[in-house]
Amino acid sequence: MNIHILVTGADGFIGSHLTELLLEKGHKVRALAQYNSFNDWGWLNNVKHKNLEIVTGDIRDSFFCETISKNIDTIYHLAALIAIPYSYIAPQSYIDTNVSGTLNICQAAKNNNVKKILVTSTSEVYGTAQYVPIDEKHPKQPQSPYSASKISADMLALSYYNSFNLPVTIVRPFNTYGPRQSSRAIIPTIISQIANGITEIKLGDLSPTRDFNFVRDTCLGFISIAEAPNTNGKEINIASNSEISIADTLEMIANLMKVDVTFIQEKERMRPGKSEVFRLYGDNTLIHSLTGHTPKTTLEEGLMETINWFTKKENLAKYKTDIYNV
Repeated sequence: MNIHILVTGADGFIGSHLTELLLEKGHKVRALAQYNSFNDWGWLNNVKHKNLEIVTGDIRDSFFCETISKNIDTIYHLAALIAIPYSYIAPQSYIDTNVSGTLNICQAAKNNNVKKILVTSTSEVYGTAQYVPIDEKHPKQPQSPYSASKISADMLALSYYNSFNLPVTIVRPFNTYGPRQSSRAIIPTIISQIANGITEIKLGDLSPTRDFNFVRDTCLGFISIAEAPNTNGKEINIASNSEISIADTLEMIANLMKVDVTFIQEKERMRPGKSEVFRLYGDNTLIHSLTGHTPKTTLEEGLMETINWFTKKENLAKYKTDIYNV
C-alpha cells in the first residue's frame, strides 16, 4: 500500500484510533497533535510504529498547514473543537479552528496536489430530525455555534471542489463512541460515573435519541470512503441506521455493568431549548452503495468493549467524574 497520509487531530479520540488502523493497513502516517509545551501527544503517547511520524502544531496557522501537507497523498482532516457547551461560551474559537483551520487544510492540499482530502463533519449539522432516517439531503440546521461552524467548514470545503476540483469528500459520522472518548460525551459520562461507584448518575435531558457507532466502525467508514473511486464532492453519512434514547442507553449500560442506579437531571448539563438536538437517526444507504461499508459492531458489543476499557484503573484515573466537563 505505502500511501503517505496526514491525519489532523490524530491525538484525539477518533483520530488516534484511525491512525492506528491506517498503520495496521501498512500506510505511512504523519500524525498531527496540537502543539503544547509538554510534548504531550494525547492518545498517541504510547503508539510506536516505524511508519508513524508525529508532528505538533496548529491548523489555525496556514504556513504550518502548507508544510505538513507536502509529499502527502491523502489527508484525513479531523482536527476541530467539538464540545457543544463550550461553543456557547467561546464561539470565536470555533470559527478560528473549525472554519479557518479547514480553509488552511484545503488551500494547503490544493497547493501541494494532494490526491484525496476527507473533511470530518458531524451529524449535529442536521439538527433535530425533520424526517428519519436522516439522509445527506436533509436540511442543515445550526442549532449551536459548534454546528454552525461545522456547516460553514463543510460548505467551504465543497466550494474548493466546485471552484478548483479539489478531491474533497465531507465525511459525516453520527454519534461515535468507544475507548478514549472524552467524558463530555454521554456514554463515557455514564460509564465513568458508575465505574467510580456513583449510584446517582448526573445527566442532562434523557429524551433525545442518538445514532451510536462504535469507533472502529467509524474509522473503517472513513477508510472505505478514502479508498472508493467515486466519492469526491459528496457528503457521506457514517451511521448505524438506528436510534436509541439516552434513557435506554443509560439502562443498557447499567444492565451490562450489573448495577442499580438512578438519574439526576442537572440544569448545567441541559442545552438551551432551541439548541437541543432531540432526534438523530442516520441513513447509511449512500456509504454502503458507494463503498460497501456497513457497521460490524452491535451496540451491546461496543458498549461492553468500552466498559471494559473504562473500568481499567489506569484508564479511569484519567477522567474527573466529579467535574462536569463543558
